[in-house]
This record gives sequence, structure tokens and C-alpha cells, in this order.
Amino acid sequence: MKIELKNLVGSLLVVCFVSACATHTVKTTSYTPIITDSQNVPEALLLDVGIAVFDPGIDEIMRSEEETTNHEIRIAESRYAPFLLAETLQRSGNWGIVRLMPNNASPMDLFINGTILQSNGEAMSIRIAVTDITGREWYTKVYREVISQFSYDPSQRQQNDPFQVIYNTIANDLLAYRKRNISDQEIGEIRLISELLFAQRFSPEAFDNYLIKNRRGNYQIASLPAETDPLLQRVRDIRERDFMFIDTVQDYYATYVRQMRLPYDSWREQSYQETITLRELSASARRRFIAGAAVIVGGLAAASGSSNYATQTGGAVGVGAGAYLIKSGFDKRAEAKIHMEALEELGQSLENEVAPRVINLEDRTITLTGSVEEQYGQWREILADLYAEEIGEL
Repeated sequence: MKIELKNLVGSLLVVCFVSACATHTVKTTSYTPIITDSQNVPEALLLDVGIAVFDPGIDEIMRSEEETTNHEIRIAESRYAPFLLAETLQRSGNWGIVRLMPNNASPMDLFINGTILQSNGEAMSIRIAVTDITGREWYTKVYREVISQFSYDPSQRQQNDPFQVIYNTIANDLLAYRKRNISDQEIGEIRLISELLFAQRFSPEAFDNYLIKNRRGNYQIASLPAETDPLLQRVRDIRERDFMFIDTVQDYYATYVRQMRLPYDSWREQSYQETITLRELSASARRRFIAGAAVIVGGLAAASGSSNYATQTGGAVGVGAGAYLIKSGFDKRAEAKIHMEALEELGQSLENEVAPRVINLEDRTITLTGSVEEQYGQWREILADLYAEEIGEL
């Protein structure tokens, strides 16, 4: 009898010890700076970069993170993250003009597409795919960073985004790939193909024969129009207007990011704490369920396996203790749900603070009501009309 009671008490002590344990994750605080090309690259050899609005990755959310991922925040992040990447690339000085693009409709020398795979304030994971205008794929790579609470320190936050290391690493990888794989001659060809593809969209009958595709399906130059070709001059004028519109869109995105920064940073810092708490609560609840079930089984065995009153009483105590631990596990899950609801409220608050903007062009006003892509489609139609009017004047 004493041995059975001693074993039961020992089990309870072990359960209590296990349930009190906590997990800790060690994170790095190292910082990756931007690498600048050591060579003085002529402007003619600097590739212009177009970064598409990221895919929010809603279809790729892991099942374990579905309840803690807010779709509205992901959509906001899909505009926020590529803008920070564009700023980083422009700041590196390794490229020509870097623009956040509403879509890939306007040919750029280099295109970057991204998908947000994870973002919870503690960890961010982004899949980046890089392709040049010829159709050649440079590379596809997943970038992931896990940060510490130190990244949200006010002194650090004033200097960089908490996940700035990801953008710096992407910029460094792009530079390394270009220097290792793309010759100066190929850069010149990429820039020419970019211009000719833009021209084809407005006057295919005049510019289609200048480009061909090789066996891999990539564009190559077959011949070039004369520099004095009046159609080429008109296309270049139209392209400058297109760039002006895209520059105006950059102002929109800059305002969007500026308005989003404070509430988003607040959400991310709180989300960081919520993520840590949810993980600890989930582990605690799991341990409590496992321990509670073990105690109940042990208590039932003790109560049914002996006719001794004291042993049966001890078994009943074990069952009661196990039931308490299981109930405690349910309470922990309820607490976790409260944290998830708090994240949902934060997401709704954030979405309200980043409203659409109105931008003014030279002779008209365009209202961007949350879909810059649709507005850019209308702008393309306006450009086609302008080109037709100017060609009619020749």
C-alpha cells in the first residue's frame, strides 16, 4: 500500500515539475549590411528593377498558423515588404531606377516577384523569384529571419526595420548573381530588349521583327531600328510618361507605408509577444493534457487494483488531480483564444488606418481605391490613345 501511494505521489510530483517547464528559443542579433559594388559601374550598365506587389501567400499558410494569421494584415504586408526591398536596392547604388510595380505590364530590365510565407512579428519568411526581361530566370530562393525582442528596442527601430536583414541579404544576393553570371554585353542587350518590348505593345506591326525567341523561349535581338526612327522616338516619349506615372505610384506606396508604419510596428511588436505566449500556452496545455491523462489512468489502476481503503482513496485523489490538470489545459486553450482574438482586433485596426489615396497626374486626377492594378490598367489605355494621337500627327 505504501509503495503504491508513494509511486502515485511521485507521479504527481513529476507531472507538476513537467507542467512547470517552459521552452526558450535563442535568436541571433547579428546584422547583415548592404554590399556596394566596388567598381564604378557606368549608368548605361545599371539595370532598372521592377518589384511586383508581393503575393500575400494566403493559399500557402501552414495549417498550424491558420488561426493566428490575419488575411487583411498579410495583404497590407504584400505592399509594405516590397517597398522596403525597393528602398534597400535603391540605397545600395548597384542598380538603375528601382520601382515598386502595380504589375508586370510595363517591361523592366529585371523583375522581382515575392511571396510572403510567414510573418508573425517573431519570424518572417519570403520566397523571392528573379527574372530578367529576356525571360531568363536568375534564381528562386526562400529568405527567413527570426528576430529577438531586441529588434523592437526604440533605439534599434529608429535605424532599421526589424526584418531589414532579409532585404539586405536579398540585395547582396542579387549583386553577387549579376557579377558572377551577367556580362556587360548581356546587360546592354537586356536594356535594349526592354525598350523594344515596350515598343511592341504600342506598335507591334512596326517593332515585332526586331526580336526573336531562342530554343529556351528567351528573347534575343534580331536587328535594331535606326536611332532616327520617328516611331522609336515617339515610343521613348510614351515610355517616359509611363515612368512618370509609375513614379507617381511610388508616392502612393510611400504614403501607404508611412501611414502604415506606426500601427504596423505596434502590431508586430504585440504579435511578437502574442506568438511567444501562444507557443508557451500551447506547450503548457499539451503537457497538462498528457500529464492529466497519465494521472487519471494511474489513479484508476490504483483504485481498481486493490481492496485496501487507503489505496482506493489514493487512487481517487489521483483521478481528481488528473481531472484538474485536464481542466487546466482547457483553461490555457481558452486563454490562447483570447490572444488570437486580440490579434484579429489589431489587424482590423491596422486595415482602417491605411486607406486608399488620391493621386494627381498632369491633366487629371486618379483615385486609387485599393486596387492600383486596376488603375494602372486604365493608364495603359490612356497611353495607347496618346500614342495613337501622336502617330496620327506624323
